[in-house]
Amino acid sequence: DGNLYAVARTGGPVDDGQILKLSTNGQLLATYNFTGGAASGAIPIGPVTQASDGNFYGTAQLGGPPGYGVIYKMTQKGEVTIFHSFSFANGGGYCPWGLTQGNDGYLYGSTLQGGTNRTGTLYRINLSGQYQHLYDFGTGQSSTGFSPVGPLLQATSGLFYGVASGGPVLNDPGVVFSLNMGLGPFVAFVQAVGKAGQTAEILGQGFTGTTSVSFNGVPATSFAVSSNTYLTAVIPAGANTGPVVVTTPTQSLTSNVSFRIR
Repeated sequence: DGNLYAVARTGGPVDDGQILKLSTNGQLLATYNFTGGAASGAIPIGPVTQASDGNFYGTAQLGGPPGYGVIYKMTQKGEVTIFHSFSFANGGGYCPWGLTQGNDGYLYGSTLQGGTNRTGTLYRINLSGQYQHLYDFGTGQSSTGFSPVGPLLQATSGLFYGVASGGPVLNDPGVVFSLNMGLGPFVAFVQAVGKAGQTAEILGQGFTGTTSVSFNGVPATSFAVSSNTYLTAVIPAGANTGPVVVTTPTQSLTSNVSFRIR
């Protein structure tokens, strides 16, 4: 909708944090106040993510029936409900770091603590609320580290990346780890919005030799391949909001989100 969404870890009537909706000129349009306890989260952490169903999803450090934090869901009207409550043993707890939607439609995330070794987990959840515990971080000297920090990033190769404390050698300060869910490559955008005649910047893999670029089925007015991972394309007249497809000599790459035509 062109507005900005953010969270504040504290603030609100009981100081349990807020979701903020702001215009790009700095006007505060709406707030949601967390209240803690079993019926609400508290201390939201990580970005608010708008998923492909149009709803917003995020994580809070505390709250829910077990008290170990929640995933919350917010509609475009600002109605907030608990989407999933974390338990400490099965799937983690404390400091869930926000969510990233993969090109398979699942929301992926990590927790700082919890799981088998109490050193953090990786998980995914679909938009129907089905939760899957993916990975337990180790203890001590582990090649993947422990206690992951921050949200995951999905690269256009399909792999997810994150950072964690520790490492394979004693006193290592941290690692970058990858998560392979068997997902294929896709294309992404520097900005996923534009209008006819403007130039869209597209990121991906294997662009050398690209033969076509289309916006929701309409061929781009023109395109130029700058490198194996970056190209530009002029948005054609008559294109509507939808996926962008880049056809290379070996495959067709579809965007992980729709390109929005203004």
